[in-house]
Amino acid sequence: MLRFEGVEIVQGGFRLAADLTIDAGAQVAVMGPSGAGKSTLLAAVAGFSAPAAGRILWQGSDLGPLAPGARPISMIFQDNNLFPHLSVFDNAALGLRPSGRLSADEAERVRDAVTRVGLAGLESRRPGTLSGGQQSRAALARMLVQERPLVLLDEPFSALGPAQRGEMVDLVAGLCRERQATLVMVTHDPGDAARLGGDLCIVADGTVSAPMPAARLLADPPAALRAYLG
Repeated sequence: MLRFEGVEIVQGGFRLAADLTIDAGAQVAVMGPSGAGKSTLLAAVAGFSAPAAGRILWQGSDLGPLAPGARPISMIFQDNNLFPHLSVFDNAALGLRPSGRLSADEAERVRDAVTRVGLAGLESRRPGTLSGGQQSRAALARMLVQERPLVLLDEPFSALGPAQRGEMVDLVAGLCRERQATLVMVTHDPGDAARLGGDLCIVADGTVSAPMPAARLLADPPAALRAYLG
């Protein structure tokens, strides 16, 4: 369970309040206007910034004292954060060992992850030779080998066309369901939230709403979501 307990995030004149719970194993989309604080919320969970007040807890334990690398989190950014000079295999392997020195069992885990995301045969390719969808798959392979229970996605598929984006949402949702991982995905596209098929949090006017079924919110949007959707 991911719990935001009286959290306030302050950056200059910007303030964001969050007091809500996301159940373990849930799949939650996060939507709202540009600049509302969606990425800021994920950054606080990941440990890249600290709340001015309140606590963020995972399974009842305060994440605050933990450095980003020590948190039970895999995160994929909008640019996928792939190293251009490394192969698909080596980029995925960084999820296990920053040094890249793998045991035989670890190397097999990386090969399995690359296969499961549909990149078998492309292990030696570098990111610059891949399509946008293939780059997203490489980032997912790195997430898979980490085997962490909380997955954060910060609009990683926004540069893809509708068909590819839908395919990637289905893929990451399926992988997280297999591992019973909790998925929190920032998106600007209501179609992504609908396709994910879980809950939706709305970030607007300095607050983060509690998660509610995405289908219900999209069918009858509250004022903040209606204003965003236009």
